[in-house]
Amino acid sequence: MSTTKIIYGLYADDDDLMDGVKAFRAKGIDINEVYTPFPVHGLDKAMGLRKTRLSDAAFIYAVYGVTTAILISWYTMNHDWPQNIGGKPSFAWWENMPAFVVPMFELMVFCAAHMMSLTFLIRNKMYPLAAPQNPDPRTTDDKFMMEFVSNDVEAIKQILIDTGVEEITVKDA
Repeated sequence: MSTTKIIYGLYADDDDLMDGVKAFRAKGIDINEVYTPFPVHGLDKAMGLRKTRLSDAAFIYAVYGVTTAILISWYTMNHDWPQNIGGKPSFAWWENMPAFVVPMFELMVFCAAHMMSLTFLIRNKMYPLAAPQNPDPRTTDDKFMMEFVSNDVEAIKQILIDTGVEEITVKDA
């Protein structure tokens, strides 16, 4: 009876890692995760990952920021305390809008940046007091690692060796 194992393949070079990813994709073997010390260009496409929706979230957060700025400027200048300041009429927001373009832009950028950062941290479980997910601390310095969850340990080991792996670790799932 074969049990499910977690197999880690440690590479010294990002080119070897890319060759390994392409070899596993050609054989139809799923890669569970790849750990790298820096972003590797083309790795997402080589692994067959879908486009992230973080940019869509950033757009929604930016619209929220602009909407908030518009509502604040309308409320303070036209509804709550309308005053004629510097000859600006207080009866129509769109006539005063050019004066509020800079605050609208700033609040748009502020909301998009901060909410996108929080979304990224929560989505990747990197919030304070979260358990670390990196199986080998060397991947934060200069090593590259592929992680597999499989029953066929020998086939994965052979492909790892063929693609120039430096170290193979097998653990129970």
